[in-house]
Amino acid sequence: MAKGLALVTVAVVAYMLVTFVQVWTSSHRDDPQPADAIVVLGAAQYNGTPSPVLQARLDHAIELYRDGVAPIVVVTGGRQSGDRVTEAKASADYLIARGVPDAAIRREVQGGDTWESLAATARFLGRDGAEDVVLVSDPYHSHRVAAIASEAGLNPVGVSPQTEVVPQGVDSAEVLARESLGVALGRLVGFRRLASYAG
Repeated sequence: MAKGLALVTVAVVAYMLVTFVQVWTSSHRDDPQPADAIVVLGAAQYNGTPSPVLQARLDHAIELYRDGVAPIVVVTGGRQSGDRVTEAKASADYLIARGVPDAAIRREVQGGDTWESLAATARFLGRDGAEDVVLVSDPYHSHRVAAIASEAGLNPVGVSPQTEVVPQGVDSAEVLARESLGVALGRLVGFRRLASYAG
């Protein structure tokens, strides 16, 4: 009994360590490939003004768009409690003000979490025969976001995290540990199910 428990403990620790290394490695990888679309994961906005975190993601997406990585930029995120506009609208307005044509922007406005946003994105891109995407989020989110995108029906051909903007009072090590736990659990129970538990 004790030997079996010890083996289980070793297996769990090894699994978590491998996942931690994968999440950390992904956070330092920037490998955008030619794709059908650049997908920007939503973040906080204030009355239509992107937060510093969201702005950093959008600025990076603009660079990728101008470099010809993809002809479309998808901005995601619905309206959070108390918001007057959706995260997607705030993002689209920001991109347009900086020269990205409105015709090149797709808006996903219903998602309340990463799973919902990427699943909705997969549905409307799929109607146009598009599935290859480059994902733009925070560095430590990269591995989880790619895994969720795959499960939702997208083909993440590259992850291109923007330079990390860490909000004041946020511990990067804590974020890395939380993301590693999220990836580890998501692989076991499925990211959609994990999102429904969290919601």
